[in-house]
Amino acid sequence: MLYNRLLEERIVAYKSHGKSLSYFEQANTFNERKKHIPAMKQVHSQVLQDVARRLEKAYQFFFRRVKQGETPGFPRFKPKQRYDSFTYPQGGYVLQGNKLKLSKIGVVKIKLHRSLEGSIKTCTIIMKNSCYYACFSCEMELEPLLPSQELIGVDLGLKHLAITSEGETFMASKHYRHSERKLIQLQRSVSRKKKDSHRRKKAVQVLAKQYEKVANQRKDHAHKVSRKLVNRYGLIAIEQLNVQSMIQNRHLAKSIADTGWSQFVQYIVYKAESAGRVVVQVDPRGTSQQCSECGNIVKKSLAERIHRCPCGYTGDRDINAARNILQRALQVS
Repeated sequence: MLYNRLLEERIVAYKSHGKSLSYFEQANTFNERKKHIPAMKQVHSQVLQDVARRLEKAYQFFFRRVKQGETPGFPRFKPKQRYDSFTYPQGGYVLQGNKLKLSKIGVVKIKLHRSLEGSIKTCTIIMKNSCYYACFSCEMELEPLLPSQELIGVDLGLKHLAITSEGETFMASKHYRHSERKLIQLQRSVSRKKKDSHRRKKAVQVLAKQYEKVANQRKDHAHKVSRKLVNRYGLIAIEQLNVQSMIQNRHLAKSIADTGWSQFVQYIVYKAESAGRVVVQVDPRGTSQQCSECGNIVKKSLAERIHRCPCGYTGDRDINAARNILQRALQVS
C-alpha cells in the first residue's frame, strides 16, 4: 500500500541521514513511480497526492503532541482494513443529480440524503461495513444568528449530559449501555467463528454495524442539544475537561465514553463559531464545592447532591457548579 511505502521511506531516510522526507519530496516522485508501478496509473494524481498529505499530517500531529508534552504516538503502518477512504482534494469528480463521476473509476449512482449547500471543495469516498459513502466538504457563507444577550453556564455530568445555570437539564446518552448486552452477544459470536472464515467476516460486519448505530445515536443527541444551546445563548460557558485522564478510572470509563463529553463540546464550539456566538471554557476545579452565591467553600462528597451553604443558599450541586462556571467565564471574557 502506498501509505505504508511512503512511511517506510521516511523512517529509512531518518535512520540513514538523520532527516526525514517532506511531503513535496515524496509527492514529486509519483510520476517516476508510475513508470515502474503500472497500477498507480489507474489512480487519479490528486488522490495519490492526498495519500502523501495524510502521512504529512500524521507527522505534524506527532510532533505537536511531543511539543505539548503529551503521549506522542508515532505514525503507524496501516492494514488495508484501516485505510478505508480516499480523497479527491480539488478535482477529478463531477456530481450531477444522483450520479457521481469519479476520475479513473467511472460513473456511480448515489443516494443524496440531503441537498448540498455552498460550493463543493473536496470529495472523499469512505467504506463502512461493506457500504460506500461519498462525503463532500463544502464552502459556505457564514450566517450568524440574530444577536443574543443571554448568558449560560453549562456543567457536564454522567446522569445528565448537561445542566445549565438556569436549571435546565439535558439527559445523557445511554445508547451504549442500552446496547451493551447485544454487543457482548455479537462479540461472542465473532469469537466462536473460525479465524479468516466467511462466517467470521460476516459476524464482524454485523458487530461493526451495531457499534456504528450506537455512535450515530450518540452523535445525533449531541447535535440536537448543542444546536439548542447555540441558537438560544450569546455566550456559553463550559468546563474544560481532561477526558483522557478521567477515563483512566475504570469504574467511570464506560459512562464517560457513552456520554461523549468531548464530542458534545466540539459540536458546541464549531456551531457557535459559525453562528457568531462566544464559547468560554474554564477550569472546573472546585466549581461543585464553591458557593455560587457567596464564594465560600462547602466541602461535599459525590453522594451529596444538594449544596447547602451557611450563607443561606441551597440548591442542586450541579446547578451551583454551572453558576460558578458562568461566573468564571465572565471574569476571563
